[in-house]
Amino acid sequence: MTAGKSCIIIDDHNNQQNIQHVAKENMMKHKEYILFDLDGTLTDPAEGITKSVAYALEHFGIHAGDLNELRKFIGPPLKESFPKYYGFDEKMTLKAIEKYREYYSKTGIYENRLIEGMDVLLGELAEHGKQLLVATAKPEVFAEVVLGHFDIRKYFRWVCGAELHGPRITKDDVILYALEKAGIDDPSAAVMVGDREHDVTGARRAGLDCIGVLFGYGSREELQEAGAAMLVGTVEELRDALLGTE
Repeated sequence: MTAGKSCIIIDDHNNQQNIQHVAKENMMKHKEYILFDLDGTLTDPAEGITKSVAYALEHFGIHAGDLNELRKFIGPPLKESFPKYYGFDEKMTLKAIEKYREYYSKTGIYENRLIEGMDVLLGELAEHGKQLLVATAKPEVFAEVVLGHFDIRKYFRWVCGAELHGPRITKDDVILYALEKAGIDDPSAAVMVGDREHDVTGARRAGLDCIGVLFGYGSREELQEAGAAMLVGTVEELRDALLGTE
């Protein structure tokens, strides 16, 4: 609370948290490179991904029922999610991914929506000279289609994703690939923006801070436990973190 130029500290703990938050904001706005996750960060792919998973499960005689239960598939690699949630072995998982892509590549990829205000933010970041990248566990070929569909591909200098049939699958792999592709030798010059724990842990292992967004599919607890440097609840708050509030 302030009155004129004086400041009265009501709660020292909360005041310390506010000071830390301001310090983090000041640090983030000086980042030259910004790596964006795709699903749950730039776009909301819930309909297409859940329908694609349900289609894959039907091949095994599994009726998904409530599609909302399949939202846990948004973010992590499919190669991890099918074994984790349905106990599939390697052979079944590969078949499930094949069936998933059968639906997704033709229909599910377009059952998607752009996060409101994200196109405006990307344009503003580009105008301020920020170097923008996409770092997604989604296959790179699909990421290119999604970005083109929403006419936001033009804002990204590099698009880095997983390989359809290669070893680059996890978010850790993709972030390291993105840094290499962009020639980023100093990780402190870059920041990751994402909505799931994989974004945070992958960034931290590569030496990057990560801003966790709460308008995606990860909870506050998930992102905090993973070690997100800061959390934002809206696209406006993300803009303030990356560009400052002035």
